[in-house]
Amino acid sequence: MHIPDGYLSPATCATFYAGMVPIWYAATRRVKKVVKSQYVPLIAVGAAFSFLVMMFNIPVPDGTTAHAVGAVMIAIVLGPWAAVIAVSIALAIQALFFGDGGVLALGANAFNMAFVMPWVGYAVYRLFTRHTPLTSSKRAIMAGVGGYVGIVAAAIAAAIEFGVQPELFHTANGTPLYAPFHLAQTLPAMLLAHLTVAGLAEFVVCFGVITYLQRANVPILRINHPNVPVTQEEMARRKPLGWKHALVFLGVMMALTPLGLLAPGGAFGEDVPADLDLAKYHLGAVPQGLDRFSNFWSHTVLGGYGFAGGDHPVIGYLVSAFIGCAIVTLVMVGFVVVYRKVVGKGDQDADAGADAHEGATA
Repeated sequence: MHIPDGYLSPATCATFYAGMVPIWYAATRRVKKVVKSQYVPLIAVGAAFSFLVMMFNIPVPDGTTAHAVGAVMIAIVLGPWAAVIAVSIALAIQALFFGDGGVLALGANAFNMAFVMPWVGYAVYRLFTRHTPLTSSKRAIMAGVGGYVGIVAAAIAAAIEFGVQPELFHTANGTPLYAPFHLAQTLPAMLLAHLTVAGLAEFVVCFGVITYLQRANVPILRINHPNVPVTQEEMARRKPLGWKHALVFLGVMMALTPLGLLAPGGAFGEDVPADLDLAKYHLGAVPQGLDRFSNFWSHTVLGGYGFAGGDHPVIGYLVSAFIGCAIVTLVMVGFVVVYRKVVGKGDQDADAGADAHEGATA
């Protein structure tokens, strides 16, 4: 689902960046509940989890691959605005350091996976879990359903973004300038991958994590569910946060990431221009715009999550997983520090002003 550079026109990329700026701003303003609490490390864990789970490529029947994202799980635990921040940071690190998704296309990728996916999935989850105890199995099931619906919605958004390019941007004779895929090709391909494989993977991720938290650490679930009635069963399951368990879990995921190398083929629409089947799309050459912008960003550290030349792919994947998680964590820590100094100070000044006004009117 990661759209590389060159497949979307510069105008399309600029439009999505312009659309994401107010979303990122709103998310920054609305994550105070997490950023100002003892649960700060969780947003870093969520971003690292999203980064890692996207490295687990799964084969799709048509010869391509797909992967889970984890955005809906983060939205359920920490809220959808926190998911916007966490997944956006994971996507930015992937694009800048590993060449997974384009830098120009980051706005579109963030719109699909960091905005559409968590909000749609979270809306489905909330719709069917009202007045349901936190430890109810219904919540875990609907978390899985929300994850499934959310990733399919994101896939549809990406398919439309791919599919309208040949209609909107082409030469005088109708030759596509960017992505050569039409909606009749993109929608079936993306739906096949995500209805059959990625959606099920996302279901398992959301269902599994929420089920585990219900049994092992209910207080974490209460972060984003403060008004849900507390049952006797929930009271019996109150335990410390257990950061060690979270770190061990991430460590196990890092160790298992090379399993993502076992999936043959690449994801739909993510082929480098030289690998395009030109005859399939009735092209005599790589589209001009695609050829021009496909190498826009050439400063990756471990392009394709591996070493140059493809040497020692398993080690390269493991190193990429470790470095990626480290960078994601550092960026999240930096975000929290800046937030507390800038946004937090503004909130304190506003609260102080409100208190002074109330005192004067009293």
